Formats: sequence, structure tokens, C-alpha cells
Amino acid sequence: MNSVKTYTLFTDHDIYLFKEGKHYKLFDKFGAHSVEKDGVKGVYFSVWAPNAKKVSVIGNFNNWNHTDHILFPRWDESGIWEGFIAGLTWGTLYKYAVETARGEILEKSDPYALSWEQNLQAASMVSTTWYEWDDKEWLENRWKKNTLNAPISVYEMHLASWVREGDDPKRFLNYRDIAKKLVPYIKEMSFTHVEFMPVMEYPYDPSWGYQITGFYAATSRFGSPQDLMFLINELHKNGIGVILDWVPSHFPGDANGLHRFDGSYLYEHEDPRKGFHPDWKSYIFNYGRNEVKSFLISNAMFWLGRYHADGLRVDAVTSMLHLDYSRNEGEWEPNIYGGNVNLEAQTFLQEFNTAVYKEFGDNIITIAEESSDFPMLTKPVHDGGVGFGMKWMMGWMHDTLDYFKEDPINRKFFHHKLTFASMYMYNENYMMPLSHDEVVHGKASLIYKMTGDEWQKFANLRALYVYMFTHPGAKLLFMGDEFGQTSEWNFTQSLDWHLLEYPVHKGLQTLVKDLNHLYRNETALYENQFNPDGFEWIEADDIENSVYIYLRKGKKKDDVFMVILNLTPRVIDYKIGVNAGTHWEVVLNSDDKRYAGSGVNADIFSEQFEEYKNHPKSISINLPPLAGIILKRKDRNYKQNRIKQHKR
Repeated sequence: MNSVKTYTLFTDHDIYLFKEGKHYKLFDKFGAHSVEKDGVKGVYFSVWAPNAKKVSVIGNFNNWNHTDHILFPRWDESGIWEGFIAGLTWGTLYKYAVETARGEILEKSDPYALSWEQNLQAASMVSTTWYEWDDKEWLENRWKKNTLNAPISVYEMHLASWVREGDDPKRFLNYRDIAKKLVPYIKEMSFTHVEFMPVMEYPYDPSWGYQITGFYAATSRFGSPQDLMFLINELHKNGIGVILDWVPSHFPGDANGLHRFDGSYLYEHEDPRKGFHPDWKSYIFNYGRNEVKSFLISNAMFWLGRYHADGLRVDAVTSMLHLDYSRNEGEWEPNIYGGNVNLEAQTFLQEFNTAVYKEFGDNIITIAEESSDFPMLTKPVHDGGVGFGMKWMMGWMHDTLDYFKEDPINRKFFHHKLTFASMYMYNENYMMPLSHDEVVHGKASLIYKMTGDEWQKFANLRALYVYMFTHPGAKLLFMGDEFGQTSEWNFTQSLDWHLLEYPVHKGLQTLVKDLNHLYRNETALYENQFNPDGFEWIEADDIENSVYIYLRKGKKKDDVFMVILNLTPRVIDYKIGVNAGTHWEVVLNSDDKRYAGSGVNADIFSEQFEEYKNHPKSISINLPPLAGIILKRKDRNYKQNRIKQHKR
């Protein structure tokens, strides 16, 4: 006898929107929901399996029996199976037993489950995302922190390997334990946001979370949904934004997951040229299927809404947009216009961006990890763009790291690797990433990408950070890079925090802290970071000396910083053309002993009132070796006023 009772949460309008690919709150309908029917409490289940012969709920409440609790198919050809089971409560373990058209029985976890078990069975758990949030003040004002006119400095981190401690170094910390350590650290380091590598449920630790099975479940490795909400809430209460990595590009062939969910190619594209990823051995979503688009856009809405995320960094966008991505000739099929753009994926991304920005406005950010020159990625959809808020500046990252690997004696041959970004840096709204991808798979840690002996390596990296934090665009730095992690990132263990006992590592960390503070508090460094008015080259062609000089400008005329990079190990007396009527003061020198540098002062030792390089006067400054120098422009009376105030 079937113990399931008829019940539904769907209206006719819900079904219409679902079929049209326009239902963006499916998490309110699908999955397992605690409800009451005829005065009896229980759980309502609903799942999309249009090609199944039968779907039943199995779990610890019925000894995983396939025949006791069979769901009812809806009559509207939506492919939805649903029903009510009395007496079930939060914590119940369950899966769907899906009988395929060929008579197979597939045991599948719930695509909309809020929690999953951490074992081979990977059962879903009846759960809730109810939480008593305490971040109202942040939510009301976060648009000020997420706008393109705000300083955005992101600390990218992998929750499982940021820090571990205790008797068992292999044990994961709970989200709440992480909060106790992470919140004060981010505040001390002055980052504006953290970015979590995927927190959605995934079966395989070496995937780092990028092969997701439970798209609506916070991974239970680190605790419950409420534990993750506590972490986000604590960050928000302390003025720190939270960006989540989001993976709408592919999913693994895990038996419990979306692959062949009802025995057919349901979520993935059935043509392997569009539906299978040859590098990652994973399956690509069918972006032309309306129900799949509703699933994915609802998922974005879920994390932004239920978990109060401030942004989504969308992974692997290049692979989504290009039909020939990682495929040889003959392994892909051109689109209807003969090109290599996946038009269905492009449309999906446009609809995703349109939907989330309509729902949340400028309170959130969407960021594309995209390595090609796909046009108009961060332009509005109504202007023909894809609609992202920002895009990772992958070209800048590769050119910069290639340059800093070179011995200074050879840098004159690669001089314009550092100037090339200025040719395109305003084509899109860029975030400058030094991400986890650059410190794994034999690529070496960031400090060991630098050339030279230990002194030169740290001096080079300090100079690189000055360049990064003063270059137009938002910033992203992977955990450990702020103090010079020496080994490649290892997802199975904690960062090497003991390195901070050594002055060179502590000094590098102090520099990153000071750069973050400067970037956050000086409008010239962020107000025009996506506006050509915010940048001007003063010296871009001194190939022989490997010296670069540029200005960063705020909206006010006198709000100007000068950045000087001396990327050779020589101390140089350098003459620079400047405008009349201003005074320049050194505000940061990466060679300072405070940063474990050699301690050479960056002194302005001469000021001449005669034209030099098309400027009405000049200053001469002592440039420390392998250093970045930041100067701030002051009015003529600044120095005298400061002396008078000091005397008082």
C-alpha cells in the first residue's frame, strides 16, 4: 500500500514559468519541505523526472524500500513527481528511487536538498535554511561596498585548507570555528571581501568544490546550513562582503548526482560535443532547455537570497561560451552562424545576469572568470552585452607573472608586458586576480615565481603588490600569498602560518595590510578604477632602467597619486617631470625595513622649476632597488601647515 498522499506546492503559474525557463524561485517548490496536511505534520517531496516510469522516496524511515512511498506524477506534462509523507521531520535521510524507461532503478539524491550526508551513500537530509540573521545594517548599506566606485579587495580562500588545528590536523574546522579566526584576520588585513571557493556540496575533495552534486546544499564538511549562515552573518556584521564561487558550467558523473537523473540526458546536453567536458570528464548543462535554465538561475537566487551572498564569481565562463573549448577540429559543431560561440550559453548568462540584478540591484556583484577576449562581457544586456559586473583580468595576470619571472638584467626585453594592459584595461570592468589557479599543479607558489635569491624574490613580490594595488581595477589575492607561502597550495592541509615567525614573511604581510588600507582610504586609487580619467602614464618607455611611472587620479582635480616602479636591483637617482603648484610626499616605499626591505629611503632630494619632458617642473627622487614607491600630491601649503600643526 502506497503511504504517500497527494499534495502540491505548485500553482498553474509556477508550472507555466518552469516550462518557460522563467521560474527563478524553484527552491520554494522543489525538494523536501516540512508542511502540514489535514492537521498532520510531515514532508512534501517534489522532483523533476519527466522520463521516469516511477519515482519513490526511500530513506532511513522505510529501510530504503523502493515500493512503500511512490510519488504521484503531475497531470500537466511538467514531468514533476510529488507527494506528502506523514510523520517525517528535519534530519530524515532520503533519496529518490527513479525507475527509468528501461527498467533500471537509479538511487538519486535530491537536486534541491539543503543538506547531504558525508559518505558514499550521500543521502539527502530533510533540512531548513531558517536562520535568525543579524546583518540588516550591512544589507541596507552594502550597495556602497559593492558599487564599481568602491574599493574592492578580495581575499580568495578554500575553507578546508585555510587553517586547521588541534590533535588531528586532517580534521576540518566548523564554519563557526572558522568565523572566530577569519573575521578578525580579514579586519586586520583590511580586505573588503572574502571569496569562498565552492561551498556547495561536492563528493570529491581534490575537485576543491568545482564538481558539485548538491547545488542547493551547503557542504556538510564544515557543519550545517545555519553554521555557514553564522559565518556569513559575522563577516557582514564586521563590514566584510562575501562572494561565492558558483559553477553553472558542468557537474560530475557521480551516481548520486544530476547525470542521467531519470535515465535520460535531462540536465546535460545529449550531444557529447556540447554535453561532455573532455578535460574535466564532467557533464555540461543543456542551456537550451528551459527547465535547466530555471534550475540554475533559481540556484543563483538561492545563494544570493537565502545565504545573503554579496556576489557570485562564475567559474569557467570561457568553457561555457565557446563550443570549441578544449576540442580539436571535428570535435565540435559550429553554431547556426558558423561561429564557435555557444549561443544558448550566452543567452543563459544574459538571462542570469538580468534576473539577479533585477532582484538585488547594485547590492550584489557578478564576476566572470573568463580568459578569452569575448566581447562586451561586462556591458549591459540591453546594449548587447552579457551583463556581468566584472571580469577577471587574466591577460594582466599572465603578463605580469611572466615579467616578474625574468632576471632584471633581461627585463628590458620584456618591458611592455607591464604596459600592455593599459591598451585594454577599460574595455571591461576588470578584477585583477592572483588566484589559486596560479599556485597549483607544478606552477610554484607566488614567492617562488619571482626571480633571484631570497632577498630579490621578496623584493620583487613586494613591488608586484604595489603595482597590483595601484593599477586600475578591483583586486583579488589567494590565501597565503599575503605572507609569501613558500610551498604550492595543498588542499589537504593548513597554510604554513608558522612562516610569519620570519621577518621577510611578516614584512610582506604588513605590506599587503598597508596597501589594502591605502587602497580603501584613498579615493584616487579606486574612484575612477573603471574610468580612463583615473590613469595617466608619466614614464612608460624607460626600457634601459626598467622604471615605470604613472598617476592615479580621483574625481577631484588635486586628488592624485604617483606610482614609481624600479624593477632592477640598483639604486637610481631619477628625474621626473611634474606639474607646477604641487608638492609630492612619499607615502609608501616597499623597500622600507617595516616590510623587511633593505631600508633605502625614497627621498625627493631636488625640485627644479624648469620644463622637463613636457611638464613645467621636475623632481628628483632616490629610487630604492626592486621597489614600488607611492607618492601623494599635496597643495603648496601642505608642508608648512603640517610643520605648524606639529609645533603646536
